Amino acid sequence: MIDREAGELRLLAVLTLPGVERSVRHARLFLRDTLVPDHIAPGDALLGDMALVLDEFACNGIRHTASGRGGKIHISLRAGDGVLRAEVTDEGAGGARPVLRDAADGESGRGLLIVEALASRWGYRADGARTTVWADFPAVRKPPAAG
Repeated sequence: MIDREAGELRLLAVLTLPGVERSVRHARLFLRDTLVPDHIAPGDALLGDMALVLDEFACNGIRHTASGRGGKIHISLRAGDGVLRAEVTDEGAGGARPVLRDAADGESGRGLLIVEALASRWGYRADGARTTVWADFPAVRKPPAAG
């Protein structure tokens, strides 16, 4: 699935991380710190879903692309009318792009089945050798504080 609608979403924050495994934890913390409390209530299941999808995208970018061989990954968080988006941009995999596979196809590719189940939509944008994978989630506003 190719994304053609990124321009409709407002950029909330971007984080660049080294393409190493420990960066995945930092990506999850960045997600939480950016979205709580203005976009997601603390403890909301949506935060867990978004963190799991971001984790999958970041791990794939580090394991399967040049990002994991001395490069970087870029995490972007966007918001629009009724939607939150998490994106991960990697440094390229020799022209290969994300592919959703059946679980029976072996050990690789099953994480995208989780993405498919949790996100309302997902896809990718190619930028030369680089790929940005993204996932949209319904925006849930924290109720106003009583007072």
